[in-house]
Amino acid sequence: MNTSKCLVTGGAGYIGSVVADHLLAAGHAVTVLDDLSTGHRDAVPEGAEFIEGRVQDAGRWLDGSYDAVLHFAACSQVGESVTAPEKYWRNNVGGTLDLLDAMRAADVRTLVFSSTAATYGDPGSVLPLTETDPTTPTNPYGASKLAVDHMIAGECAAHGLAAVSLRYFNVAGAHGRYGERHDPETHLIPLVLQVALGGRAEIVVHGDDYPTPDGTCVRDYLHVADLAEAHLLALAAARPGEHLVCNLGNGNGFSVHEVVETARAVTGHPVPHRTGPRRPGDPAVLVASAERARTVLGWKPRRPELAGIIADAWEFARRAEPR
Repeated sequence: MNTSKCLVTGGAGYIGSVVADHLLAAGHAVTVLDDLSTGHRDAVPEGAEFIEGRVQDAGRWLDGSYDAVLHFAACSQVGESVTAPEKYWRNNVGGTLDLLDAMRAADVRTLVFSSTAATYGDPGSVLPLTETDPTTPTNPYGASKLAVDHMIAGECAAHGLAAVSLRYFNVAGAHGRYGERHDPETHLIPLVLQVALGGRAEIVVHGDDYPTPDGTCVRDYLHVADLAEAHLLALAAARPGEHLVCNLGNGNGFSVHEVVETARAVTGHPVPHRTGPRRPGDPAVLVASAERARTVLGWKPRRPELAGIIADAWEFARRAEPR
């Protein structure tokens, strides 16, 4: 796809804002649609049109002038999805169905969808995960994203939609002025950096008796700018009537202890930690095979080092810290 006009739902959030900035840099016209329930108005890149609104109402603004939609708007807290599953079915599944209806009505026929490794559930010893491995999500968040993947596949088969679902593993780092500002924060790297900044007394390591080299969980961390580059490639690779699913990850795992130790080295702060109980449903290891993204999209992560990912997140966190 050459330069196009794109609607970015959830484009005021962490990942959506980075992708929107990359789209603009590549010459695309960008409209951000976000209800600001978890996003930030100041995260909308300069040069993007901004509409404050819900994805369920996208039909009010989506018309034939658009070429593609990149869909990030969703609820994404695993714990909350367990206690309020109805919110996840209504927003993630119902909202995407409304969006697909609006796209069909406006004849907008290309979609890139923000999916997740949570669709796989606990893989056990099946590693690294590929797109053909079983999808058995262990929480309503993962189940809602998997349901959307199935909806998109049906839309492609029945109505000729060109779509790519990108299943992220652990996204981290920052891109210039765009970084993580979740409330509440649940992701390890920003939590560790909050400790380094003095906003949190310690980091809690949830279990140190897993069958891993140091006993803590191992995860695949991907720089958010590498993730954004994959979205532009996916936009170009989408083909009518096809639903392509690609994992996005580095293919390397880092343990919780490795993240804490690397953050200590990067920040120069001690980052106290204590060991707490395991969290129910936490797999010991989650690592992606991104071979399909490499071969089909031509994508390769260019920032795979954990220290570099944390350094970029640290620079953003220090700038964003209240003075």
